[in-house]
Amino acid sequence: MLAMVRSCAVVGLEGALVEVEIDISNGLTSFTIVGLPDAAVSEARERVRSAIKNSGCAFPYKRIIVNLAPADLRKEGPAYDLPIAIGILRANETINPDVVLEDSLFLGELSLDGSVRHTNGILPMVALARERRVNNVYVPAVDAMEATLVEGITVYPVESLGKLVAHLNGAEKIEPYTCDPSLLECDDEVVYAHDLAAIRGQEHVKRALEVAASGGHNLLMSGPPGSGKTLLARSTPSILPRMVIEEALDVTKIYSVSGQLSVDVPLVRQRPFRAPHHTISHAGLVGGGRLPRPGEISLAHRGVLFLDELPEFGQNVLEVLRQPLEDKVVTISRAQGTVTYPANFMLVAAMNPCPCGFYMDPVKECCCSNIAIARYQKRISGPLLDRIDIHVEVPRIDYEKLADKRQVESSAVVRARVQAARERQLQRFAGTRLTCNAEMGPAEVRDFCMVEATGEKLLRAAMQQLHLSARAFHRVLKLARTIADLAQSEKIAANHVAEAIQYRPRIGR
Repeated sequence: MLAMVRSCAVVGLEGALVEVEIDISNGLTSFTIVGLPDAAVSEARERVRSAIKNSGCAFPYKRIIVNLAPADLRKEGPAYDLPIAIGILRANETINPDVVLEDSLFLGELSLDGSVRHTNGILPMVALARERRVNNVYVPAVDAMEATLVEGITVYPVESLGKLVAHLNGAEKIEPYTCDPSLLECDDEVVYAHDLAAIRGQEHVKRALEVAASGGHNLLMSGPPGSGKTLLARSTPSILPRMVIEEALDVTKIYSVSGQLSVDVPLVRQRPFRAPHHTISHAGLVGGGRLPRPGEISLAHRGVLFLDELPEFGQNVLEVLRQPLEDKVVTISRAQGTVTYPANFMLVAAMNPCPCGFYMDPVKECCCSNIAIARYQKRISGPLLDRIDIHVEVPRIDYEKLADKRQVESSAVVRARVQAARERQLQRFAGTRLTCNAEMGPAEVRDFCMVEATGEKLLRAAMQQLHLSARAFHRVLKLARTIADLAQSEKIAANHVAEAIQYRPRIGR
């Protein structure tokens, strides 16, 4: 007998409908899976056989052929266990033939005892079901909360294969999972591991972080060891504006596909903060592999990517950041196809001025030669530095500032100003796909960055003296626009341009 059950694959971050066709016929006992399955799918034969037997159902010892259509789409992962098992039981008439399965999607990995385990990528697969007007989705019970993030779909939490068979036959109903409305609310009250109130001194760096967070600009800190660069960077998420539900769902989809989504907290409400080690590989940073997976820059989408000890990263690894910093997406091409991942992140980097870290330090003498210093600084190319909007020096902190007992401005106060600036930008970009000033292109810069006459004179002088490139010119304007937003000014004044120019690197690039 022939049966067909619907399931889903994940290609990049999007779902793709898969029809699981099962044919059972007389002949020599065999169990064959076709349709470009990987090793995990091929091994489903043993899991499905044991799960069916241990669930109290009869396994047909006949000639079984399972086809995963479309046949030209690579199938990977164990999510096809449950639909294959349901298809076999349907074809063997263990499940009532009158039960309509065409309006349902089945997802889940089976244990040998028939229980249904967690599966990665539930969110994009359920989102596809809504697009294809599939009304019912059967998912592992542990993933039901994640599946209900997609509205308009009836989600059935499945604990075991035996209970699902009883439900389909009408013997024991599985109640649909009800979504908690508060799950889709991005709460402001988030506890952060680091706060600006714990950092003494470095007021100018905190100001630079505030400007960067307000407009989504990239930032590079340079200074001696122990000056607070890492702590400042780790405090950045505490001043970023809250995520709206659309941003939270985008980030959650990436973490769901990557298998890094918490079962207890299925919606990512806090902006990501990723801090990979400098030994990370090319594929680990931008994504890739034989079967492409999102890298660190995609896991930092709508959040912060922190690169500590920037010159220690491989030069080839750093150079691949140039295109994502401009386009906000990363495209990975393989022989099997091409996938595109979002990469709209805020880059925060830290570095020492020289190998020993004390070049130009007023207290400790640098022991590096001029050649070593030049070689160290040249590890970061000019085009990459040109894509970083804010360059700020982080000097040594004096004892008086460290011992000061006065209250320091907390991250919550700074975050309120950043939130107000972001809301001004959202109003300005209403009707477009832009969310912050850093995403503006040359056309938007021309429309939204109106500079006063005194500011234009200052900008013209800076172009001539600092030899700014066209890209640097537009980045200065975008940065000045953010500074004006923090000052609640519609036009960009000369002092806004002056502050934006001072954040450029001291050397002419």
